[in-house]
Amino acid sequence: MAQLKLKKIMLTFLALSIPLWSHAAAQWTKALDKRPSDAELRAIVYDPNKALDDRVEAVKTLLDYPNNIKESYRVCIFDPIGRAGLIFAAAKEQELRIESYGISVDFVPFINESVLVEEFKSGVCDVALMSGLRARSFNKFTGTLDAIGAIYNWDQARLAYKLMAHPQLASKMVEGDYVTMGIAPAGAAHVFVNDRTIDSIEKAAGKRVLVLDYDPMQAKMVSGLGATPVVSDLANAGNKFNNRNVDVLAAPLIAYNLMELYKGLEPDGGIIDIPLTYISVQLLGRSDVVPNEAAQLVREAMFNEAFDRVKDILTQEIDKIPRKWFVQIPDEDKLRYDKLMQEVRLKLVDEQYYDPEMLTILRKIRCKNEPGRAECSNPVE
Repeated sequence: MAQLKLKKIMLTFLALSIPLWSHAAAQWTKALDKRPSDAELRAIVYDPNKALDDRVEAVKTLLDYPNNIKESYRVCIFDPIGRAGLIFAAAKEQELRIESYGISVDFVPFINESVLVEEFKSGVCDVALMSGLRARSFNKFTGTLDAIGAIYNWDQARLAYKLMAHPQLASKMVEGDYVTMGIAPAGAAHVFVNDRTIDSIEKAAGKRVLVLDYDPMQAKMVSGLGATPVVSDLANAGNKFNNRNVDVLAAPLIAYNLMELYKGLEPDGGIIDIPLTYISVQLLGRSDVVPNEAAQLVREAMFNEAFDRVKDILTQEIDKIPRKWFVQIPDEDKLRYDKLMQEVRLKLVDEQYYDPEMLTILRKIRCKNEPGRAECSNPVE
């Protein structure tokens, strides 16, 4: 059942992301009598008030379609199960649709996200679907969207994701050789503990906390709290918690069923009822293969067509988690943790881990949603 729900989620945003940049080709059916300048064409592409057909036509002319279409595009998909996994299967179901636009696509599954990242960096992959945490190494701006304590609820997440798809931030979607083609939500991440008495940072001292192998900053932060970091890859994180190799695991709530984390919670564990953040899944392309003008249309479509649908699916699944597992935190402690997470974000800006401009945007979003927050009258981000 959990796998079927995962398939619904992945089908939703994969169907609305990977083929979207090629979907425009179906509408590119006639040439302009007189070619406008590149600047004029880009002005049309990045104007959300223009008709979609006009914007698509501008992209077509700007990119000299179909002369600049590759013979085949290699799309790399992270799926812990591999070729037999549901994420990869969801992608493969789009193959015929994409080929109907005259574009050949080679979908390649990756069990190990680290290997996918290296293949993408080397140019073997034209497009790659990965976690937002991984995406930070390609685009620090969009990668900071998942910053600790930066988003507290779905309303804030929706505002943030909508803004990421707006043309006014198009220039921030490109960093070096890479372009962010779209962002999908994966829901709130919370702290899972195998002993519900671990309900404060102080009580985490001496406990074993799982950290991801590709992010040394996590280990540094955990050590700074007096806890013991246990390094793992994403694929084995759930098993380590369920087998009690670690006491504490930060994970999206959707992982409760998908990773069977209820096994690790039995009998006396709990889920701390404060979101660490709302995490994302990001689709990235090589900017020499997928120009930002084409990616802009994908970003908008991915938000407009996928965000609310994915949110609803995630919410339905999360609502199935028995309330008995959630550990309530006193309001005064919530305020203390809020301040602590802000201090962590500021420290990570100093260490060039987070993008300060994104943190400012997220602070403004929090204040728009909750204007009574202390940070709104005395902003430091």
